[in-house]
Amino acid sequence: MSHKYNISLVTGDGIGPEISESALNVLEAINDNFSLSLEIKKLEAGDTALKNTGKALPDETFEAIKNSDACLKAPVGESAKDVIVYLRRMLDLYANIRPAISYPNMPSLRDDVNLVIVRENTEDLYTGEEFDIGDAAVAMRIISEKASKRIANYAFTMANQREMKKKVTCVHKSNVMKKTDGLFARTCSKVANDFSGVKFEEMYVDACAMNLIRQPQSFDVIVTTNLFGDILSDEAAQVVGGLGMAPAANIGDNFGLFEPVHGAAFDIAGKQIANPTSFILSIKMMLEWLGNKHGDQKCIEIGQKLESVIYDLTKNNIKTKDTGGDKTTIEFTKEIISRL
Repeated sequence: MSHKYNISLVTGDGIGPEISESALNVLEAINDNFSLSLEIKKLEAGDTALKNTGKALPDETFEAIKNSDACLKAPVGESAKDVIVYLRRMLDLYANIRPAISYPNMPSLRDDVNLVIVRENTEDLYTGEEFDIGDAAVAMRIISEKASKRIANYAFTMANQREMKKKVTCVHKSNVMKKTDGLFARTCSKVANDFSGVKFEEMYVDACAMNLIRQPQSFDVIVTTNLFGDILSDEAAQVVGGLGMAPAANIGDNFGLFEPVHGAAFDIAGKQIANPTSFILSIKMMLEWLGNKHGDQKCIEIGQKLESVIYDLTKNNIKTKDTGGDKTTIEFTKEIISRL
């Protein structure tokens, strides 16, 4: 029996509307070709919404997202903090999941990279608690045992299910930040005891940044704090060919929001040269998450099919301009749909 899912689609700013159109066409093709029913609701949030309504995340958009089964979010511009950071905290989307996988014919450092960064998504410096004290500015870095434990659990559970190396690398800087990162490292180490089948290692963040360039193929699952995870996941994306190939998931216990890693790229907006791959791969992550959550094998299979289509396209050198191809956003999307 196939399920029916309500999907909220935030169309965003800059190249957001173009890649949202691409995503919508792919979702409609899935509806037409597979026994899966996806009801899509387009929503506004970001700079345009701020200009039109006075709020970057209008109340009705927030309500619609909350009442959907999952959300796809295109990049937004300057108001990102009021949109994505707010959504992560309000919906308690504590796990930020960013895979980095080598696809053929990409400007990738190696062709055997398959890692995922699991980043704590609700605390650290990104709570934005900053203060002026005299002629200095101070930021609060909050690391709690609760948040550290649940992100570690998420990372180990994921490593356990992967067919890869079954290894978790805990990345921190506890030699300098003994209290905050010390707590994070200790908590990860404690959780590691519950997963005897998963290898566990620790690495300082500067060494990890170097090893992502030096030997990216040695990583499987990296678990880390919010700020470090943000920086390392962009680096990992570049290692496998750039942000245009990088999807992301924001997962909580009851909800998932899926988005491309990159920004709104205003400089190329409206030119139909934006690479929609990261948004399409975000759809793949969404389908797998929905499938696992609802025990819907069909969903998981379609997600995997979508990924194999992207693999097939790059293998045949069918790519957008940013990765050395000649396809426009629309042409590339049509190639995906014809293979689905």
